[in-house]
Amino acid sequence: MDRWLGLARSLIIYHNPATIRGWRRFYGQILCEGDVVFDVGAHVGTRARAMRKAGAKVIALEPQSLFASYLRLTLPKDITLLESAVGGSDAVAEMAVSSRHPTVSSMQSKFVAGAATAPGFDHVQWDSVQRVQMVTLDGLIQRYGLPSYIKIDVEGFELEVLSGLSRPVPMLSVEFLPGFPDLSFAVLDRIEELGRYKFNPVVGEDAKFLWPEWRNGAAMREWLAGLPADAVSGDIFARVVQD
Repeated sequence: MDRWLGLARSLIIYHNPATIRGWRRFYGQILCEGDVVFDVGAHVGTRARAMRKAGAKVIALEPQSLFASYLRLTLPKDITLLESAVGGSDAVAEMAVSSRHPTVSSMQSKFVAGAATAPGFDHVQWDSVQRVQMVTLDGLIQRYGLPSYIKIDVEGFELEVLSGLSRPVPMLSVEFLPGFPDLSFAVLDRIEELGRYKFNPVVGEDAKFLWPEWRNGAAMREWLAGLPADAVSGDIFARVVQD
């Protein structure tokens, strides 16, 4: 029963009409017809649907069996769905699952261990483990082509996802969790190892950039460091700097 309540909760929060409209408008401004995009951690498919509406060719990846089953039944048929996690190698891995709060299920053991004392996570229990197939971003690129954009929302596992990418992509976004700033700083380091990027945050489900201009990594780190631990999470967008 808990798992179905978890799915219902996610649909209420992330798949309501206002949120869907906001992300459709947002992606319509930054994506072009025919763009290849990867949605890593598709969850209930809100972003995948919005990117498709913008004309993109969407490859959606979701390892949680409950959500993958829901997506298989509800996603438009021209969205490619892979029931896989993304990491540093092609392997079988274990994911800690929260039945009541499945949106925070994670493959990052440090995140799960540290969440018990982090603001906003004290009510969460990871009550089961699911074995999942893991693929790499490099492998996905070899199969589907270089994406214009990669969205990564994997509850603390972002660095491991990026470890399987060996070249810059035009744009990507990664979730930031204010209670875990060190994870975000490590992710920024990895992005800057891949290429020259500028950054812009999106807070919560606002579906709009916080800053009118894109800023460098130092400014992004300063902003993150100033967030209280109980601040709203969101996405860090990174756009490659054109020479």
